[in-house]
Formats: sequence, structure tokens, C-alpha cells
Amino acid sequence: MVRCTNCDYKWKTKDVLAVGFAKHGKACPNCGEKQYLSKDTQHYLSLGYVSLFFLLIMPFVVKLSDREEHIW
Repeated sequence: MVRCTNCDYKWKTKDVLAVGFAKHGKACPNCGEKQYLSKDTQHYLSLGYVSLFFLLIMPFVVKLSDREEHIW
């Protein structure tokens, strides 16, 4: 499951989905530290894996980063 890189808080599924659609990251619900999708996760999303299947497994494969990373 997805965890904050700062406080190791276990994110809920709705928070994981929210960070997936947020352009500039999302604050951790526990400590408030801004979290972003990791470069690897952004790569998967850019390849078009956004489907019902991916939305179901997203909370288990998403990785967070404490800084904004660009894939290009």
C-alpha cells in the first residue's frame, strides 16, 4: 500500500486516487508534507494503463516521492 515518504503514514485508496489526478501533488493527510507520484508511476500512467483494471490495482502499485519528478 502507498505510504508517505516523510511520516510513513498509510494512505487510503481515495487519497491515492486523488494524488493520481492532482497536477502538483497532494499534501499527506497525516503530516501535511506534499507528496507527488514517482517517476516510475508517472511513466506507467503515460503509457495508457489507465483502465478499470489499473484503477483497481492503483493503490498497490503507486509510489510516492517527496519532490516533483518529470518523466521527460
